Amino acid sequence: MRDLLKSMSRRPGALPSGQAAQASTNQTGATQTSANQAGAGAKAGPPADDPANAFHPRILQATIKTAAEQEQMRLAGRLAADVLDMITPYVVPGVTTEELNVRCHDYIVEVQQAIPAPLNYRGFSKSICTSINHVVCHGIPSPDKRLKPGDIINLDVTVIKDGWHGDTSRMFTVGKVSQAAQRLVDLTREAMWLGIHEIRPGAHLGDIGAAIQTFAEPRHLSIVREYCGHGIGRAFHEDPQVLHYGQRGQGMELQPGMIFTVEPMLNVGKRHVRLLPDGWTVITKDHSLSAQWEHTVLVTDAGYEVLTLGAAEREQS
Repeated sequence: MRDLLKSMSRRPGALPSGQAAQASTNQTGATQTSANQAGAGAKAGPPADDPANAFHPRILQATIKTAAEQEQMRLAGRLAADVLDMITPYVVPGVTTEELNVRCHDYIVEVQQAIPAPLNYRGFSKSICTSINHVVCHGIPSPDKRLKPGDIINLDVTVIKDGWHGDTSRMFTVGKVSQAAQRLVDLTREAMWLGIHEIRPGAHLGDIGAAIQTFAEPRHLSIVREYCGHGIGRAFHEDPQVLHYGQRGQGMELQPGMIFTVEPMLNVGKRHVRLLPDGWTVITKDHSLSAQWEHTVLVTDAGYEVLTLGAAEREQS
């Protein structure tokens, strides 16, 4: 661990772009995927209705974590949540996203004795993602990007502790925000929880997406389809891909011991997104506001356990 920490740069830089996949289900229940270049954090792939998308069948192999491995994931998840709790009072007008990045980096490395997973992951040079207003995901912290009143920002944190990953993100409002911005932030969080409430043995991945879709779209919020949740454990991104739209009863059947993220990205405008030339930052094509919340969730015998609850959420549970 110490050798790894020594190899980390003290002042982090930008975030990783992984191979992400969009999943669809065939009649036998096997899952088909198509991978493309995408940002780190949420996995990504072209939407199913993209005519350029050629699907290649592949059976997803979700890993089932043992009781001991689940304990390791609980620790990693708690540490990731603690980072977001720590940084909360610093998300204020005038702060730069690089300042937030450095505070998180130093806390993870020096206090938690852990590793910020995004740093140097497939070339990403920062320790967290900072996505402001119309940035959907994978925003790169910068000393030139200063928060101002009325902004909304997503901070996405993944911590590696003893080889295990904990992944979570949270929305923050900066000063007084518009009614539309606050509504988006609140409804996106509610959509995430509605998806999480579907998780139990015997349910299907499509149940999660359907719960989110049937909540969001009637409220005139669009769902980003190019990016999705993912399995997680010793690897940053594992199977299965967790879509935030879909049909009940379709997709992989959930089993106790599976661990994955639920992380819907909802837009006030249209769902379409664009990847900026930096290779990481994803924005809404129409520059409408976007929001995202994320938790890492364990499928238990009785239902689910959220591994990345913050201190306030733990008090309420």
